[in-house]
Amino acid sequence: MPDVAFDKAALARPLDGVGMANIAIPVRTRSATGEPMQVPASVDVHVDLRDPDVRGIHMSRLYLRLQHAFAAEELTPAGLERVLHALVETQAGLARSARLAIRFDQLLLRPALASANAGWKRYPVQVEAVLDDGRLALHLHVSVDYSSTCPASAALSRQMAAEAFARAHGLEGQVDATGVRDWLHSEAGLVATPHAQRSRAHVRVRLAEGLDALPVVDLVERLEAALGTPVQTAVKREDEQAFAALNARNLMFCEDAARRVAAALASDPAVVSFEADVAHFESLHAHDAVARVTGQGAAA
Repeated sequence: MPDVAFDKAALARPLDGVGMANIAIPVRTRSATGEPMQVPASVDVHVDLRDPDVRGIHMSRLYLRLQHAFAAEELTPAGLERVLHALVETQAGLARSARLAIRFDQLLLRPALASANAGWKRYPVQVEAVLDDGRLALHLHVSVDYSSTCPASAALSRQMAAEAFARAHGLEGQVDATGVRDWLHSEAGLVATPHAQRSRAHVRVRLAEGLDALPVVDLVERLEAALGTPVQTAVKREDEQAFAALNARNLMFCEDAARRVAAALASDPAVVSFEADVAHFESLHAHDAVARVTGQGAAA
């Protein structure tokens, strides 16, 4: 059968990347407790085309090589490197580099804050793997949602509560504990509430060489511990109350959140370098509050 890919190219020049985007394949990952999980993924694949005179690559070979590449074994740095080498080899000398971008959702079972319930939580993940002249570079993207309560709004709310209490009970003399408790329980005692919003941290880290596994779960755990108020799954009234108390102890601007994320990544032994973006989806404004930070990890 004719193969016009080998026809001489018009406007001859080498190409940095040629391939396909959004290929559907299954991948295997692990839960927080180590059980294997198979999840659907969307994959982009590219190889370079170094010969300026060759018209095109063998795309079908890339597609077929990927179909079962990650279905039978866990997604690991060693497995990614092996597949990338195979992708280059499918091109029979036309390519020297290959790139994969693999997107999937990491599912983790999260316990409630106070009740005995639990629920699954989705974390968007992207793995970028590049093999260039035989050397592997790995980047890992993870997004984590959390709650942020505005420190300025909290301070203003406390001021209004103090002023309302003074108006209700006077500035002189003492008020018995029962009276204070009853006032706090009444509608009059809730004068103002600070604004809070769902927020998101998105990080891209360059991973150290020689890792046995992709540290997806560890990275999620580090980020949620640093931010302190991850969004919840199963929520009963006692869990909602615990979450409200947690937010009250964990006030933050987007600048605070970015610095917390940076501190967590800077101490990570699996991270060479990082880029982090945080966004607070404001309930006060029609726009978002955002911050960005970059830096070196402990593996630099």
